[in-house]
Amino acid sequence: MSLNPTLYLNIKQLISVCVISISSICLAPMSFAQMQIEINGVGQSRYPIAVTYFSSESSLPTKVSEVVRNDLANNGYFSIIDTGFAEVAENANVDLGSWSSKRANALAVGTATPLGNGQFEIKYRLYDIVRNQSLGGTTVTVGKDELRRAGHVIADDIVQRLTGERGIFSTRLSYVVKNGKQFQLMISDSDGQNARTALSSNEPIISPTWSPDGKRVAYVSFETKKPVVYVHELATGNRIVLSNQKGNNSAPTWAPNGNKLALSLSKDGNTQIYTINADGTNLKRISSSSAIDTEPQWSPDGSLIYFTSDRGGSPQIYKMSSQGESAGNAQRVTFRHAFATSPRISPDGRYMAYIARAGGYKLQLLDLRSGEVSSLTSTSYDETPTFAANGKFVLYATRSGGKPVLAAVSVDGAVKQILSLPGADVREPAWGPFLN
Repeated sequence: MSLNPTLYLNIKQLISVCVISISSICLAPMSFAQMQIEINGVGQSRYPIAVTYFSSESSLPTKVSEVVRNDLANNGYFSIIDTGFAEVAENANVDLGSWSSKRANALAVGTATPLGNGQFEIKYRLYDIVRNQSLGGTTVTVGKDELRRAGHVIADDIVQRLTGERGIFSTRLSYVVKNGKQFQLMISDSDGQNARTALSSNEPIISPTWSPDGKRVAYVSFETKKPVVYVHELATGNRIVLSNQKGNNSAPTWAPNGNKLALSLSKDGNTQIYTINADGTNLKRISSSSAIDTEPQWSPDGSLIYFTSDRGGSPQIYKMSSQGESAGNAQRVTFRHAFATSPRISPDGRYMAYIARAGGYKLQLLDLRSGEVSSLTSTSYDETPTFAANGKFVLYATRSGGKPVLAAVSVDGAVKQILSLPGADVREPAWGPFLN
């Protein structure tokens, strides 16, 4: 459970009294509008790239080249050169000079070949126009329902070859949508498209968090009229009750090795941090204060747990050994603001994103090496930050134009995106890991 101001002040009042109705625990197509992405504040210098239509893709239900173009455009660091209706095969003899005249620095071309049995082979090749050379490419074999994934894989490959950094287009998002009295846990592509319902309920669903292998999501569901932590296997819809202790069971988060989780429980009175094996065994209390300790987050190497506590009088973020406070006293991490919650650690361990009360509730970024703090947003109702797998973007819930939306911002603040679901109350985002 994310410790936003309302939940923090009412942590003892989380139990819902609505009538439970679980209607889906398998991935099912979503029945409402898909996310629309808006970008603003992009960096002044963007890399110009042309992506032609792929040869023979006109008959496909999804145009792979369009997915690639949209991914690169949404990245914020590329400008897409208009290719008109040009269709260029992966093995074509390309006149790079003609593309240089269009001011493209790179060119991606490709071919889609049906293999039978509903399978397609997608080949693409990338050219460095400035250096007048091929940079190679890749081949992806997918079914007709996985053509968007092929586009994401190719876009990731383009980013890797041009920047040396791994792309995040093939990662996935989870988030919760509230429509009327219905709550839905959604799983989507990184651009919000191809969304599927993992769980649908008349009771609140909060705090989804991805396992390191991307195969499971832990979350808190109120379907039994109290908060209970579940671990949900996405491929099958199977799930287990991870924790159903007396009182609140909240804020699950996976250890980097995927073998255990940390979570917050109030079974002994005040809310404290515990660890538990991923199969629900070996519950162990690791924090030891008379205050509220919640929102645990592991460091990437698994040695530390960051958490929110009001042990100093107001909510602040602390860190302790993952073995617990018996191995050493917890240390305070945040000092800039009078109210700081919702710590999230970047995959490389360099940054901590959190929410602070600063003329509203705003997303902050703490450089854990230098101690420097920067404010990443101008909105006032930010919640539940989550890092992309490459650590370059932070996704969070906020309000824009009076409506609840998901937004993303690069850690340098140069690229800002709004991902909105028209007419829907969207919240509780979690950005999934790289998929092997």
